[in-house]
Order: sequence, then C-alpha cells, then structure tokens
Amino acid sequence: MLFLSIGIFLVWWSLQQIPADKWEDFKGSLKKANYWLMIPVFFVLSGSHVLRSMRWKILMKPLGFSPKLPNVFFAVMVGYLANLAIPRLGEVLKCTILARYEKVPAEKLIGTIVVERAFDVISLAIVFLTAFILQYDIIGEYGVELSKKLFEGKSGNISFIKLGIVLTALIIIVLLIKKLFQFFNHLSIVVAIKKIIIGIGEGLTSIQHLQQKGRFIAYSVFIWILYIIGTWVGLMATEGSAHLGLPAAISALAFASIGMIITPGGIGAYAFFLAKVLEKNGVSFEIGFANGTLQWFAQFLIVMIVGFCCLILLPWYNKKRIQ
Repeated sequence: MLFLSIGIFLVWWSLQQIPADKWEDFKGSLKKANYWLMIPVFFVLSGSHVLRSMRWKILMKPLGFSPKLPNVFFAVMVGYLANLAIPRLGEVLKCTILARYEKVPAEKLIGTIVVERAFDVISLAIVFLTAFILQYDIIGEYGVELSKKLFEGKSGNISFIKLGIVLTALIIIVLLIKKLFQFFNHLSIVVAIKKIIIGIGEGLTSIQHLQQKGRFIAYSVFIWILYIIGTWVGLMATEGSAHLGLPAAISALAFASIGMIITPGGIGAYAFFLAKVLEKNGVSFEIGFANGTLQWFAQFLIVMIVGFCCLILLPWYNKKRIQ
C-alpha cells in the first residue's frame, strides 16, 4: 500500500506540474498518438521476457536443475504480474511456482534471483554511463542534481551527517538481526530463514560454475538492447518526441528504470522520470508526460495480457505433461 500510494501521489503531483493552458496539449498528444506502434513494442518487450527466462535457466544448471523453458517463462510473467501489486513479490512467487511444477527447491532459486538482479544493476549502470557519455551536456547536470538531493545539506554541499545516519542505521539493523537469530535459534521460522540464506549463498556461487558464461552475457546484452529499442519505438508514438533518436531513448530508459523500481510496475514514477529526461531534450513536460504515460501503459498492458495468459496456461501445460 505504501509503494502504491507513492505511485498514485506521483501521478497526481506530475499532473499538477502541467500548466492549465497546457492541458489541451497533454490531452491532444494522447489523442493523436500512434497507438499502432504498441504492436511492435509488444513483441520487442515480450522477446526480452523470453530472453530473461532463457538466462534464468542458465543460472539453474550449476545447481543441477534444468526446468522446461515454458514453465520458466510462465513463472517469470506471473512474477511480473505480481510485481504490479507489490514490488519484488514476483521474485519470490516465480521461485515457488517452479518449486511446485518443476520440483526445484525455492530457497536455492532465490540465490539465482539475487545473481540476476546483480547483473541487472550492472547493466543499468552501463546504460546510465552510456547515457551520460552520449548526452552529458543534456542530462549530466540532471543526474548530478538528483544524486545531490539525497544527501545534500542546507549549505548545498554533501551532508556527512546524513551519510553517517544512514550507515549507522544499516549497521544497527544488521547487528540486531544477528542477535535475534542467536536468541531465537530454536524456532522453526529461524531455521527456515537460515535455510533460505544458505540457498541464496549456493545461488550466488553458481555464477562461478556457469557452463555458458558467453551465452549468459549475450542474453543480458540483448535484453537491454530490446529495452532500448522498445523505448525508442515508444518515443515515436507522440508527435513532440518522434524526432528523438537512440541517445535520447537510452537516457529515457536509464532514468525511467528508476521509476520501475520505486513504485509497483512504475506507476506514476516511470512517466514522471521519462518526462523530465525528455524535457532536458527540448520536449515540453506535458508532451513528455503523455509519452511516458503511453509507454508505461504499453508495458502494463503487456504484463497484464501475457501474465494472465501464462497464469491460465501454467496448470494446463503441466497437466498435459503429466498425461
């Protein structure tokens, strides 16, 4: 509810940023948008989900598991569907789905998810670096401005007090968890959590034993290439942003990805961050927000349609396999 509330607030707050005399431009941009472009975006992003499923399978092999690709894809898409409600819930859910249908221990799969997310963070960092290189004069200052706001003091410089508070809080939380584990060591829930932690460790170490490292990296690269292509095609959907090229698409993807992390499915935040980047590229905020809203809705629709189809096909496919 907290994350959903943040998303709804950002939708409301973003709409307040549009001047009253620009409302017609915002609505007109949505009315004149080329909605046919949602078709290639649908296939491009669906392709990225298939690649993500294939990449996940590679991480499972060192653990001694080789589930069927359809089940892995179904689990990934149902996980995305769950993420629309509660961020990161889908990461756990897709592990339990494979545990049920492929008899793979869920606690070990959680480790592979950690590895996946680590590579996604690295990939996103590379996308950010690429965006700064290609458009430093346009979005470089915006990125620095966002970063400074997190730990900026009243003087306008980095506040070491804020940094110290955050680090101290993290250390206290870690020590507190450690003490609680020692004190309640006999409880079944603590034993279960320890089992999960061991599984995460095994999943993390699985990267050392990958037999297809080259293919894993190739899948990771192509996943993000498809994300960039999907964003670029999305920019073509509205008149005010149709002229922008790949550099702007890379920058938009980099910052909009932050929105996908902080709210369920990126509601509110995705369109806002994308609009701010497009604004730096000479596109008015209302047109950028219209484009961001359209691109977010396209992704939302893909997850809803494909996710629900996978939810229906999952038991049918496995019943057919048993027969």
